[in-house]
This record gives sequence, structure tokens and C-alpha cells, in this order.
Amino acid sequence: MPDTTDDIAEGISFQAFEDDCRLLGSLLHDVLLRELGPHFIHLFERIRVLAQSAATMRAAGMEDTAAVVERQLEAELAAMSLEDSLAIARAFSHYLNLTGIAERYHRVRKSRSEVHLSKSCDDIFDKLIQGGVPPEELYDTVCKQGVEIVLTAHPTQINRRTLQYKHLRIAHLLEFNERPDLSHEDREMLIEDLVREITALWQTDELRRHKPTPVDEARAGLHIVEQSLWKAIPRYLRRVSNALKKHTGKPLPLTCTPIKFGSWMGGDRDGNPNVTAKVTRDVSLMSRWMALDLYIRQLDNLSFELSIKKCSEKLASVANEILLKESASEETKASPWTQTGPQNIVKLQPSLALAAQLPSGADLPSLTECIGSEAQIRIVKPPWNPKRQGIQIPTEKSDDSPVQSPGRTRPGSSHMGRTPSAGQLRKMLFTESKIGRSSFRKLLEPSLSDRPGITPYRIVLGNVKEKMMKTRRRLELLLEDLPCDYDPAEYYETPDQLLEPLTLCYESLQSCGSSILADGRLADLIRRVATFGMVLMKLDVRQESGRHAEALDAVTSYLDLGIYSEWDEEKKLDFLTRELKGKRPLVPPYIEVAADVQEVLDTFRVAAELGSDSLGAYVISMASNASDVLAVELLQKDARLTVSGDMGRPCPGGTLRVVPLFETVKDLREAGSAIRKLLAIDWYREHVIKNHNGHQEVMVGYSDSGKDAGRFTAAWELYKAQEDVVAACNEFGIKVTLFHGRGGSIGRGGGPTYLAIQSQPPGSVMGTLRSTEQGEMVQAKFGLPKTAVRQLEIYTTAVLLATLRPPHPPRDPHWRHVMEEISRVSCAHYRSTVYEDPSFITYFQEATPQAELGYLNIGSRPAKRKATPGINNLRAIPWVFAWTQTRLVLPAWLGVGKGLQDALDKGHTEELRAMYDEWPFFQSTLDLIEMVVAKADAPMAKHYDDVLVSSPERRAVGEELRRELARSERCVLAVSGHCKLSANNRSLRRLIESRLPYLNPMNMLQVEVLRRLRRDDDNLKLRDALLITINGIAAGMRNTG
Repeated sequence: MPDTTDDIAEGISFQAFEDDCRLLGSLLHDVLLRELGPHFIHLFERIRVLAQSAATMRAAGMEDTAAVVERQLEAELAAMSLEDSLAIARAFSHYLNLTGIAERYHRVRKSRSEVHLSKSCDDIFDKLIQGGVPPEELYDTVCKQGVEIVLTAHPTQINRRTLQYKHLRIAHLLEFNERPDLSHEDREMLIEDLVREITALWQTDELRRHKPTPVDEARAGLHIVEQSLWKAIPRYLRRVSNALKKHTGKPLPLTCTPIKFGSWMGGDRDGNPNVTAKVTRDVSLMSRWMALDLYIRQLDNLSFELSIKKCSEKLASVANEILLKESASEETKASPWTQTGPQNIVKLQPSLALAAQLPSGADLPSLTECIGSEAQIRIVKPPWNPKRQGIQIPTEKSDDSPVQSPGRTRPGSSHMGRTPSAGQLRKMLFTESKIGRSSFRKLLEPSLSDRPGITPYRIVLGNVKEKMMKTRRRLELLLEDLPCDYDPAEYYETPDQLLEPLTLCYESLQSCGSSILADGRLADLIRRVATFGMVLMKLDVRQESGRHAEALDAVTSYLDLGIYSEWDEEKKLDFLTRELKGKRPLVPPYIEVAADVQEVLDTFRVAAELGSDSLGAYVISMASNASDVLAVELLQKDARLTVSGDMGRPCPGGTLRVVPLFETVKDLREAGSAIRKLLAIDWYREHVIKNHNGHQEVMVGYSDSGKDAGRFTAAWELYKAQEDVVAACNEFGIKVTLFHGRGGSIGRGGGPTYLAIQSQPPGSVMGTLRSTEQGEMVQAKFGLPKTAVRQLEIYTTAVLLATLRPPHPPRDPHWRHVMEEISRVSCAHYRSTVYEDPSFITYFQEATPQAELGYLNIGSRPAKRKATPGINNLRAIPWVFAWTQTRLVLPAWLGVGKGLQDALDKGHTEELRAMYDEWPFFQSTLDLIEMVVAKADAPMAKHYDDVLVSSPERRAVGEELRRELARSERCVLAVSGHCKLSANNRSLRRLIESRLPYLNPMNMLQVEVLRRLRRDDDNLKLRDALLITINGIAAGMRNTG
């Protein structure tokens, strides 16, 4: 759907899309016939026809007749055996997933077929130039643009990763099927491949049987980079560069990249006890390993391509130095590896890394690397010891010592003279065998004296590869907890170190008249290094503000200074500022504290060991005061002083930028004041100017604010908070980057990227932006390389327009007063329903599958922040997820109808329509609410109530909610002027209607399974059936939470 993949107004070519849906449906039908027999096919078709008839009648306004057909459908589903119910649920779920695959592919297909693609770089650059923007200003703004897309592990991706990869292969086959040159035999083979993939889907267990660990989540994020973003980035940057050259006369500088990537996977510990300091360290190392592995593969192909001898004098000189050093090394070394001293430290000796065989993909042009047309999906597994995730290997007895806190050793422990345990000896033997195989491989390669014709580019790139292989090997040793030597000259640690020899090769080719070669694979590799660096995605650390206060409580109590959390704000700021100006550590080295506090201190120690070369921001969730930021700055400074002293050298990189996250409505209203108070502190302001280039980052949260006050009020409070934060930073001459914590669903701030950025307050997007992409949105937006290229372009052009042509503020100051009134009434109604009605929480638990969502195993973190009942402690994701399942989608619209009705009743109709026509923020807010209301289904929500809600009093709550939904629909249409929902997006309406024959039976089946399961909650087959219906409904609704 547009709200999950692209812009709201973009559609698809329905003829080809429906052809592919029919093809996939027919093949699924054949698979089901072969697997389950004709009896099941008869049952499946009967259910589908009944659902199709009911949906058609409702669309035609024949409500009573539709209700009769639906009652017949309900009766047949209720009479089914458990085995048939399970099979029906799986069949409909797979069909909805297959149509989703076709839908995503056809969005790519449409964007590829259009010559002048809307919102592309070429389109927007042209409009800006035509609108009077000087070419120089356009060029400088694009080159200075800084957008960071942060992938998070929020548990909204319903599909197992193995199914996601099968879906990708089906998408590739649909693309191949479009080729006009396919012979009859080719097409028959393609159909056979599709049948194989669909058969494999059917025979694969679609349910996760175990909760993923944070490392599993991080690995999934790295695979998105490897399978899609790695291929998309060069193509995207070529588009930007070509458009710039066309409209300004100058291409994008080679090492300039308007977009980079960050991650929360393995760093987000807010309410997730499974994310420890050790997990953060290991995920960061694993990300570095993956980056090196990808670069090494690229170097093999690049070396094969650059077989020429003509080069610059500088490159020839460097190549000769490498050869001389290699010759001297071969004469002096006695073995490929040595051990120094009693420490058993592994030290790798240099050797020129020239390919002994044809690299993978060397027979393919570089274009195929960028467009990702290969159907073959290669999955690289970074080195990881399963025992480190708490998984015991039953065939071996583990003698390993318990895992220690990072950077801390037990008294008396030392690597010096230590006798290795059996487990450690196995690891050392593994290390020796790996290096031994590397040594044996050299027997297959010619010696230097036998290679007189070797080219200078291959010599230099071979040396780069050798250094990278040593760096990768060092990371493997660190991940295996084996000690190794540290010699900065032997390893690549920063992108600049890697860019130096690559840029030398590029300049040499340019100077020798081979620019066409320079601008091929070599330019793509340089751009990848500029974008991904040495870590692919820098890892943010996130922790709740109260955890930092607890740590400082322990320290101040130990030092007899009092209890930090009991001090007022002024006393906290005085203490923190004084300590930050000091030069000694605050935390005593041998302080004994509670385990939770020790984990916080260990996290800061790991952050100091990794530094800003590996980590991004330190995000403080539930921030409310300036002291929340200074507390993190103090704990960070203290850890860096301690780690630097222990290592005997400065910590790598710089300090992490500290980012307050304002989430609740109360905190959003006070965000500007908190930032003013923070920047008024001389130490902090000078710190930001000196260490962060005068840049302050502030994060605003969409999820908790929406759950706190309703979507409309949250949107308005977020708008005002951004205005106030920008004004506060401007008062102190500090630049600001706003970090948007957006979810996938509208209820959690989701929506089309372009629309969201274009509706931000004027001046809030000044060339910089950070935004989260979560759960199923990551796969939907970036799962296919061509989809990813389109999304990256949309981010770039939307931020560019918001910078050079910011959206208009409210034309009439009175409009803000109208918004305040709508927000006040909307919020009051929302809170009176959700938080003040004593029967609501029980109704919510009965009418939705919220309590059963925990069986899904889709995320590593708990569904609640605290193990207490109530909406307050429930996370925003299961709150939205549960209402999406029942098709009421309540969090996105509750309160909106009441607020708009109040404004209409007061005579603001014409004013509201003018606001809709002329104020981008107001228009986008209403358009998104209209989109959600179009997806809602009141009759289906009533069916949940009729079957699952036991008390008439609580069923009355449902009736009132459905009346509110109807009022929201009427009021939204009255303001927008549309005759029916989604009148401005017929593609959306048509897509929703096309899914109903498969989606409606899934909901009815879910109700029946919930009814049975709540009487027999230990029945594992019923539980599986429920989870499959949850999967299918999520696929049909195209988002979860």
C-alpha cells in the first residue's frame, strides 16, 4: 500500500498487477490441490466465493443481504475442524502475501517504466531551477545534505526471515517474466521455478518458534544492507550525480553522499534487558566484519577489471614500494604466523592478496551489481559463537568461564601465562586451522618472481585486500574472545584510511585518460566506502533516563554526597556541570553496585572503547530536563577517562552526541524550555561547538505521544515542539537536526515519506534529518534494490524541497487557535475513553488479540515496560497492532471526529477547508487519517465484539467506538470536500477492495479461533491457527504496529 512503501499518490498499473495476482493465485491453487487434495480446494473456493459475494454486496450498498451471506460464512467457519481451520488460515495468508509481493514489484515496475518520474532528482532539480533557485545554491545544498535513515528492531516484522527471502525470489521471477525475449521453454522453466518457490513456502513453518535475540535482529538488519542497500547505493548516487550534472553542470563529488544509515539493532536497551553491553560490543564488531567482507568481495572484482598497466608515477611508486616490502617479507619470515611471548597473542604476517581464482560475478557487468537483478540470494553469516547467545551445544562439554562484563576482569585473572581451558584451546586450534588453510592457498599462487607482468593497480588493490583480510581476521579473534595484537598500521580502522589507496587509483586512471574505467566499479566502491564507512551502519545506544539517575544515585550515595534523584533540577545541574569541568573520574574503580546499575556503567565503558567511529548517538528516552543530558555526558566522560587510562592511549573516535528523546505530550510541550536551559550552560554549549561542530540533535517520539493523547493531538504537539526546539537552538546560534522516531502505522507516526517531510514546520528541515524505519517498513521500503533506490531519491528530494522551498506556515494566525481547540477536544475525548472509562481496558483485552500477541516471538523485547496492568505500561506497538488486527484501527482516529465536529459546530467550516487547501501540515494530517478510516471496517469490528465480548456493558463500549468511527469519517469528508473516502487515491481504494475476499475470512476465522482458544488456552494447534491468522491479517492490512 502507498502508506507503507511509497508516496500516497503513486499507484500501479492494475492490468499487469492483476495478471500477476491471477498467475500466483493459480499456482498456489495447484500447489494446494497437490498437497491437500480436491476436498480442501472445494472448501477453500466456497469460503472465498462467500467472502467475495459479501464484499461485493457491501460495496454496492446492499448491507442487509451482505449480512446474511456473512452469517452463512461465519457458520461454515465455526463448523470447521481444527485441521481444516489451520489449512484455510495458511492458504489465505499465503495468498495475501503473494499479492503483496506482486504489489511491491509493480510499484518498482511503474517507476521504471516512467520516463519523467515524479519526485525524482531530475524532476525536483528541474522544478527548483525553473522556480528561480540558482544552480550554485542547488549544487551546494545537495552536497551538504545530511540525511540518516536509522533501522530499528521494533517488533513489527511478522514474517520469518527465511520467508522474506523466498518472497524476494518470487519478486525476481516476476521481474524476469516481464522480459519480451523469453522463449516458450524459458517461460515454462520460469513457471516451474515459481511453483517450486510456492511449494517451499507452503511446506515451510511460517511461525517463529523462539523469540529472536538482539543479535538475530542485528543480523537481519545487516542482511538488508547486503542484499539490497549495498546494490542500491551506487545506482542512487549515480542518479543524483547525473541529475546534478544535467542541471548545474557539475557532478556529485565522489566521496559526497547525501544519505547514510544508522541502526538501533543491538543498541536499543530501553525496556529490553536482553540488550547488554556485551551485545552492543559484539553487534558493532559483527557489523565491521560484514563491511570488510563486502569490501573484500568488491576488491576481487575490481582487481580483475583493472588489468591495465598504464598509471601515474605516484601509483607506480606506491606499487614498487609494496613489491619491495613483500619481497623482503618473504625472505625474512619463517612461517605465516607467529606467537609473541607467553600471551598467546595471534599476529598475522603480511602477504600480497592476489586472487587465485576468478572472483564471483567477474563475468557480469558492474550494472548488475547496482540493480540487484540476480535472483540468487547470497547470505553471509558473520562469525558468531552460539554459546554467546546462551545456546548450549549438546555434543560438546563447555569448559569456558562465565562471560564477564565488558572491559572488566575478575581479580587475579590475566592472559599472561594462563593455561587455556579446553574450550579456549578449541578456539585456538580453529584459529590455527584457518590460518593454515590461508598458508596452503599460497602454494596455488605464483611467487612474485614468476609474476613479471603484474599490473600496478592489482598490486595496490591486492595490498588493500591483504590489510582488510587481516583486519577482518582480527575482528574474528575479538568476537571469539581471543587476544590479539594491536598495531594501527596493520589494520583499517577509519574510512579515510581505506579511501586513500582507492582515491589514488581513481586519480591515476583519470590522469591517464581512462576516466571511463575510473567511473565504473572503482567509483562505486569509493561511494560505498563514503556511505557505509567501516561499520555499514553506526549503532545508536538508547536507554531510559531513569536508569542514568539510578546509576548516579549509586555513585553519590557511595561518595556520601546524598541521593542524586532526590535533588531539585538546579542542584543537579550545579553538580553535573562542576563534575564535567573536572579532570578526574567520578566513579570509583572498585565500586560495588546493583546488577542493573553495573550494566549501565558497562554500557558506557563499551561506548568509550568503541567511540564515535563505531557508534552514532546516545539517545535518552523519556527525557524531560537538561539534567538528563548532562547526566549522560558525565557518565560518558567518566568512562572515557577510565578506559583511556586502562588502554594507555586515547579512546578511539570522539564522544557520542547525546540526544534527548521527548515522547509524552507533557515532555513535548516543555522540550523547547529544556533545550534553552541546556544551551544556556556555558560548558555544554562550548562542548557542542567544539566536539559536534555546533550541532545539537533532538529526537521527537510519535508512538508514545499518540498512545498518550491520540493521533491528532500528538501530531499538533509534535509540530509545536519542533518549532520551539528550532527557535531555542537559533537563539544560541546552534544548528539543530531533528530525529523523527516514526513507526510504520499511521497511529505511530507512519505514512508516506515525501508527505511527512513536506509537512514539517518551516525551518525544521535545514538540509539535515534523521528518521527511523521500523519492522515491516524496512523490508517494504528497502527489501528490493530498485525499491530502495526510489525511497532514497524520495528522501533526498523531499529534504531538498523542505530546505530550499520550506512549506508555508499557517497563513492566518487564527488557524493555530482553531488547531488548539480541535486538539483540546480531541485529546479530552481520547483520554476519557482510553484512560478514564473503567470498562475500557477489559473491553480492549476481550475484543482484540492483544493478550495473545506475545506468542508471536517477533521481537526480543517485552511488550510492556513494566509488568503491571493498564494501557500506560503497554508499549505503543502492541497497542496499535491489536487494533489493526480487528480492523478498527482505533489509535489513528479516536478523538478526531469529536474535535472536528466541535469546530464545525462553532462555524469554522470554511476556515477548516481553507486550512486543508493551504496548510501542508493540516492537509497531510487529515489525509493520513482519511487513509486509515478507509481501511477500517466497523462491521468486522462488531463481529469481534459479538463473539468475544461477554458483557453487554462492555459491548456498549464497542458500539460507541463504532459511532465515533462513523463521525470521524463524516467530519473528515466534510473538511476535505471529498465525496467518499480515498477519493484522491483511487488506487488505494481499489487495492483495499481487492484483498477483502481473502482478508475478511481471515478475520472471521481469527474470531472463531480466539473463542475456542480462550476456553482451551493450552491447545498448541489452536495457538498456531491464531498466529497464522495474525500473520495473514498483517499481510492484508500491509502493516502491523
